[in-house]
Amino acid sequence: MTATANPIDEVVDLLKDLHLPHMRRTAPDLLATAKAQRWEPAEAMRALLTEELAGRRRSSVAARRKAAGFPTGKTFESWDDATGSIAAPTQRALRTLEWIDRHENLVVCGPSGRG
Repeated sequence: MTATANPIDEVVDLLKDLHLPHMRRTAPDLLATAKAQRWEPAEAMRALLTEELAGRRRSSVAARRKAAGFPTGKTFESWDDATGSIAAPTQRALRTLEWIDRHENLVVCGPSGRG
């Protein structure tokens, strides 16, 4: 690296060498924001590390889902209450996820292709 290189570009190159892809992706914008808003160095580092951790968690979930052979994930936001045969009050109760804290199992089955 040369002394005339842009410091942000140097940081991005270092993050690539260190295999920190999530930090590398957000570093240019985040560091520019940090400079413009005069963040403390620790605040900028915290934001970068938080992004790396969140990205690793997302990647881990995706890798585990792929290894398990699960179909694509469903979210509550993509769920269409009207297409299911489960009563609406039951669906709302299941969305609270209280059954997880009670260590209860949930099995939902239906015709193939319904998700």
